[in-house]
Amino acid sequence: MRIGQGFDVHAFGEGDVVVLGGVRIPHHRGVVAHSDGDVVIHALCDAIFGALALGDIGRHFPPSDGRWRGADSRQFLRHAALLMAQHGHALGNADVTVIGESPRVGPHAEAMRANLAADLGCDIGRVSIKATTTERLGFTGRGEGIAAQACVLLERA
Repeated sequence: MRIGQGFDVHAFGEGDVVVLGGVRIPHHRGVVAHSDGDVVIHALCDAIFGALALGDIGRHFPPSDGRWRGADSRQFLRHAALLMAQHGHALGNADVTVIGESPRVGPHAEAMRANLAADLGCDIGRVSIKATTTERLGFTGRGEGIAAQACVLLERA
């Protein structure tokens, strides 16, 4: 078995949609990011890459590479799933926590789980999405941005 953890954060900026777990959620702001700024998928990719000892998402999809400008982060997760399989592992489980005051994650959690499970090629029961606030403390509490952390357990396939 291998364990990995990941973290991602993006500041809020211009826009009217936040993408989380591949779900476009209407919001009064967007995020400042090179790709679509999906903190859920970015943290999950980092957790998988970490468990495989393959660096981080920036190594695989450098922000300096124009190909990834505005990219759908689900393609990043499908790449992580491919590497996982190539290295002889399958997802045991993934646990993701979204950190921020808004947008509300609960109404979208099942759609997010379904997207992540589809891209990872696993049963939805292996993917957990939850959310928390920081009780209005720090940058997420002040509504300046959103963050996510992820943990994965990989098993030999």
